Amino acid sequence: MTIIKQRFSYWITLVVFMLGAAVQPISAQSPANSAAPQPPHANSAVLLETLSWDEAERVLTPEAVVVIALGAESKEHGRHLQLNNDFLMAEYLKKRVLDAAPQNIVVAPTINYSFYPAFLEYPGSTSLSFDTSRAMFTDIIHSLAHYGPRRFYILNTGFSTLRPLAQAAADLAKEGILLRYTDLTKEDPVEKKVRQSGGSHADEIETSMMLYIAPETVRMNKAVRDLRPDQPGPLTRDPHGKGTYSPTGAWGDPTLATLEKGRAVTESVVATILKDIAELRQTSL
Repeated sequence: MTIIKQRFSYWITLVVFMLGAAVQPISAQSPANSAAPQPPHANSAVLLETLSWDEAERVLTPEAVVVIALGAESKEHGRHLQLNNDFLMAEYLKKRVLDAAPQNIVVAPTINYSFYPAFLEYPGSTSLSFDTSRAMFTDIIHSLAHYGPRRFYILNTGFSTLRPLAQAAADLAKEGILLRYTDLTKEDPVEKKVRQSGGSHADEIETSMMLYIAPETVRMNKAVRDLRPDQPGPLTRDPHGKGTYSPTGAWGDPTLATLEKGRAVTESVVATILKDIAELRQTSL
């Protein structure tokens, strides 16, 4: 009988302990003991895609600057860089804008297709037409401007995209909507100082930037110098074709790329972007 009582007492104690353990997390998660999520504020940078519509309503104000990253997610970059090279760069620049946390900045989802006609001979490359690309920019901006914002900045990572962006900016300006964008063709004193060779695509500078931004995506063992004379037209794999002959898909000398060059140029680009956005915020409509 004593043994039975001991066993009964043991099981009662065990059940009470288990019930207490089960009840404790429920109590800890009760509304009274948990911090309620804070709503986004219009005076700090926010990522639009993470908001609900009513939260978006509070930040999409006439004072806001909407930042939209633009980078091809399927465009050749030689044999040593991935097809999503520009997309990775755009995402990185978007994060740097968010980290800087300027006031009244709303960062919209990244655009991963646009006007890239010069690379279509290389499998995996994609391009929209000029008119489709221009219309995409204006349609996206019209949608967001409907809620209040009148200032927009596109984190542009391409060269050929400058043409449809310029046309979209001109069209939107007629409606009192300001569109500015990153222009990587403008001379950068830091790039000028560190550059050792020519080129403009998957070259020394772009490869260096990726060594800094996403080194795991760079295959330096496949990088080769490919800097033949620049000819009118797109890059071509055909030595007798129209345009600039490039068997690798690069135009430049990526073998000269270094992380140190990439850090210097990338930080300069980020500083220019933040300056552009600050100036746009102060620009009168």
